[in-house]
Amino acid sequence: MSLRSQLGDIRRSILCAFYRRVVPLGDHGPIVSFTFDDFPRTACSVGAAILEKFGARGTYYVTAGLMNSCNELGELFHQDDLCTLAERGHDLGTHTFHHRSCRSLSLSAFREDVEKGKKAVEEYVGCDSINFAYPYGDVTLRIKKNVGPGLASCRGIVPGYNGPGIDLNLLRANRLYGGVDQATRAEALIRENVKRKSWLIFYTHDVRLRPSPYGCTPALLESAVSCAARSGSRLLAVREVLSELVPAIRASTVRAGTPEPVTTSNPL
Repeated sequence: MSLRSQLGDIRRSILCAFYRRVVPLGDHGPIVSFTFDDFPRTACSVGAAILEKFGARGTYYVTAGLMNSCNELGELFHQDDLCTLAERGHDLGTHTFHHRSCRSLSLSAFREDVEKGKKAVEEYVGCDSINFAYPYGDVTLRIKKNVGPGLASCRGIVPGYNGPGIDLNLLRANRLYGGVDQATRAEALIRENVKRKSWLIFYTHDVRLRPSPYGCTPALLESAVSCAARSGSRLLAVREVLSELVPAIRASTVRAGTPEPVTTSNPL
């Protein structure tokens, strides 16, 4: 292992060890969630259809400032896509407004970007957007401490499983990139998650035959969703998981003396 890799592992360990907002998963696992960042229109038109085929719903982390634009992920979402996903029961989270790394902004500027992104999603679809994903997976201890407690959850890109204790300030997630040749890796994660009875989160971006380096093919996504369904795992959006954990989250908040997370008309 290179020195850079070792330093990266140390940094991730520190980030995961401090300013945790932990709630027990209890006997709710095994659970598998599929999430989409930014998000490209193919994540809606193709990705949502695959999830719905198996009776599942996804979590879409919206970067509101990128609406109606195009980049290496392809054409990004339109407002109609947000409404369609919400009507079909998918979870709309936020990914800031401008998609800037927290490492490049002051604390106040980053918090403003998070809030602006959250309000934009709420204005577009008329419902609360309470789950968040750190742009680029970048997170610092300062951001984790000061931004996390004001949201229902904050998802990163630190790989692994959530449970038996779940850190709501830094949900672990595993990338789902590439073609069907990556199915074996995804299936291994799902099998291990079943053994642990924990919560496994996947993340990707575009879903198309020739995906970007940050997306996957429809075949890979369907393979992973199918495997998760066959494994006996419950396929739930992030919002659905947290809704089940409301009592534990409230008890943890009271014990820690931290601010109440953002509320919504839904259970969480």
